[in-house]
Amino acid sequence: MTQSTNDKPMRGKTVLLTGGSSGIGLATAVELARQGAELIIVCRSSQRGEDTVRAVKAASGAQSVDFLVGDLAKLDDVRRVAADFVASSRPLHVLINNAGVVNLSFKRTADGIEEVFAVNHLAPFLLTNLLLDRLGKSDAARIVNVASDAHKFVRGMNFDDLGFEKGYGWVKSYGQSKLANILFTRELAGRLSGTPVTANCLHPGAVATSLGKNNGWFAGTLIGLLRPFFKTPEQGARTSVFLATSPEVEGVSGKYFSNCRESRPSGAALDDAAARRLWDVSCAMTRLS
Repeated sequence: MTQSTNDKPMRGKTVLLTGGSSGIGLATAVELARQGAELIIVCRSSQRGEDTVRAVKAASGAQSVDFLVGDLAKLDDVRRVAADFVASSRPLHVLINNAGVVNLSFKRTADGIEEVFAVNHLAPFLLTNLLLDRLGKSDAARIVNVASDAHKFVRGMNFDDLGFEKGYGWVKSYGQSKLANILFTRELAGRLSGTPVTANCLHPGAVATSLGKNNGWFAGTLIGLLRPFFKTPEQGARTSVFLATSPEVEGVSGKYFSNCRESRPSGAALDDAAARRLWDVSCAMTRLS
C-alpha cells in the first residue's frame, strides 16, 4: 500500500540537526525521519555518526538519513560542518540547533572559551549564520533553537564574565547559555523580518537524557534518581518537531514555545538591548564578520 503525502508531511524537506545521537535529539531525528524528511545529523565522530544513522533508520524505517562530523566545542569544526553542508548542494528547509552540554566544573575549549557557553550558544550562533544564505534560498525555511526554562536561573547576561571564571557554577553557566539561546532567537528573528525564514525557540521540559552524565558518578546518580519524574525523550522532542513541521507556526518567528504552545520567557529574555549586545559579542568571539 502506497503511503500518502499526509503520512509523510516532511517528504521533500531537508533537515540539519545537531545533537541527534541521543536523548531529545535522537527522538527528534527518528520522528522527522518517519515523517519523510531527508535528515542530516551532526555528530562528534564518524563512529557515532554511523551508529546514529543505523539507530534512526532502524527506529523509523526511513533511509534518507546521513551525518556530518563536527565537534561543536570547536569553532573550526562548526565552520567545517557548515562548509560541508553547503558543498553538498542540498537545500535546507529546517535547521534544529539541539546540541547542548552541562558541566559541573569549569572547562575551557581549544578556542579558550568556557565550554558550556561555546557549545550551547556560540556553536548554534555561528552555524546558523553560516547557513543563512542556504536557508534563504530554501522554501519557507525554519530555524529551531532548543532553549530551556533554565534561562530563569539567571537574571541577565553576565557580559563582564561570560564564562563565570571568577565564580563558576553549573546552574549559572547552563542558565545563562539557555538565556542566550532565547536572546539570539529573538534578535535573529528581527534581522530576518521580511524574509520567508523564521526562527523560534523552545523549552523541551525536564527530560530523562544523558545531558550531564559527563560529570561523573554524582551527576549520573542524581539523574538516575530523578528519572521517574522526567519526560521521556520522545515527549521532550514533541515541541521541536512541532516547530519544525507544523503548519500552525508557518510565518511565526521570534517566539518561545513550551508543550507546543507559545510561552512567555523571563523579563531578561525579552531585553532587546541585551540581545543586540549579545549578537555583537558573539560575532567578535566567533570572528564572524
